[in-house]
Amino acid sequence: MQQAIETLTIPTQGQGFYEFTRAVRHFVSTADIATGLVTAFVRHTSCSLLIQENADVDVQTDLDGFFKRLVPEGLDWLVHTTEGPDDMPAHIKAALTQTSIGIPIMDGEPVFGTWQGIYLFEHRSQPHRREVVLHIFGDR
Repeated sequence: MQQAIETLTIPTQGQGFYEFTRAVRHFVSTADIATGLVTAFVRHTSCSLLIQENADVDVQTDLDGFFKRLVPEGLDWLVHTTEGPDDMPAHIKAALTQTSIGIPIMDGEPVFGTWQGIYLFEHRSQPHRREVVLHIFGDR
């Protein structure tokens, strides 16, 4: 069994989706693993990871709009407000989504569907530098 690990830094410019599919494909191609699993884990509590369609940007627009309506800023019952009005809604959005995703590897390639991409879903309004740890485990 072989393994490799790498940390990606993804700069964000506020709320939205930041695709890093190409970086995952590159990481897998350099790991010399034919069959296995690559895991992506985001090291933050106010953003998350999603696998979503990457062919039509309207998908990201609609998802972003859905989450803004589901957990809007300015809810008067929130207690954690010291980091701004977007902070606790960001934590709730992250709790509703995921911080880790596993992607199978077959024939040395991550097994994404035809229209799938992997995204960092930024829930905060201000720019951040997010870290995503990639870990691969498998056989040559």
